[in-house]
Amino acid sequence: MASIAIILAPGPAQALVLARTVSDGRRAGIMTALGLNIGTLIHALAAAVGISAILATSAIAFAIVKYLGAAYLVYLGLQALRDTPHASPLHSLPHSTPLQLFAKAVATGILNPKVALFFLAFLPQFVDPQRGSVFAQFVVLGGLLALLDMGYETMLALIASMLRSWLAGNQRFAVWRQRATGAVLIGLGVRLALLRRD
Repeated sequence: MASIAIILAPGPAQALVLARTVSDGRRAGIMTALGLNIGTLIHALAAAVGISAILATSAIAFAIVKYLGAAYLVYLGLQALRDTPHASPLHSLPHSTPLQLFAKAVATGILNPKVALFFLAFLPQFVDPQRGSVFAQFVVLGGLLALLDMGYETMLALIASMLRSWLAGNQRFAVWRQRATGAVLIGLGVRLALLRRD
């Protein structure tokens, strides 16, 4: 449920999928979604390596990551509540082949520092060292998040290809979605701040 809430949060990845779909068609949007989620998997593996070591060795390092992560989530939530949403991120983009779109999306996902920070803030609160390998838990949870996100962004691409004019003008939906997202992010940040290492 937490993954679904995070996936529904509006962000640059969804904006890119929508923009590519409108600019280059349904296939372009799906290839962009696939590339972005390959980047997500790479971040999940990186978080698994780094955070598993932190959880196992240092209470101070764990606390630092925990509170920085909680602050980041609350910041994102407050920013979502404060910002004026735009009904549509759609705009004209340069035309590219599906393979080029995929490669650009992978690079975008990997090079986005917010994705790395988000994994450091989000995944640790669902990892329990008492339930087995911390590394394996990170990989499984990150993989599930990427799989759910791929499904959602594919659905966005399919819908965007059919509802271009509606997406371009529905300000009320954008406002409602952004407020709900802000509340969820703040809640996750508070939950992370209260997490105990033991």
